[in-house]
Amino acid sequence: MKKIKLDIVGLSYSQTQSGAYALVLGEVNGRRRLPIIIGSFEAQAIAIEIEKMTPSRPLTHDLFKSFAEAYHIMVQEIIIYNLVDGIFYSKLICSDGKKVMEIDARTSDAIAVAVRFDCPIYTYEFILSSAGIVIEGNDFVYLENISETPEEITPVTSGNGFSSLSIDELKTKLQEALTEESYEKAAKIRDELNRRKAS
Repeated sequence: MKKIKLDIVGLSYSQTQSGAYALVLGEVNGRRRLPIIIGSFEAQAIAIEIEKMTPSRPLTHDLFKSFAEAYHIMVQEIIIYNLVDGIFYSKLICSDGKKVMEIDARTSDAIAVAVRFDCPIYTYEFILSSAGIVIEGNDFVYLENISETPEEITPVTSGNGFSSLSIDELKTKLQEALTEESYEKAAKIRDELNRRKAS
């Protein structure tokens, strides 16, 4: 089967499942999007790597990368290869330079590993056809098997509550959040700092 390359295009709160997030993957050179519901821990693990934030101690996915590199194993690509009863199945394609191995993984973990190894993410046409959404301009045209509507996905960047703090206070709060490993809070503070730099 022909593989279709995907990029990460968004990470949003999911209002349909408390404490969960919608990770949105986009078809490279295409208009289809693949939303996947993931847990908050995996969402943070993906977000801090994308934003190049450094946690005070290695997260589980950082440990996996260090362990793999110590034994000269590289993750070459991630494939989301199946969809059964709304659950996505993924695998890591790894190599030690001599042989290629496939390792089964939860999709959220596979994506968190992919961003750390900077490797491509792929899926197959039948998955995009059954679980994807097509973007037409700014509108969502839903394909079959999608339970969420656009109104049910709230951007992560909505109201951060840090606008009243000074830049020095924000920097202090950012350091505190990183020390406490509160990465979601750290990302909001970072966004506020970036907004002020841009204005």
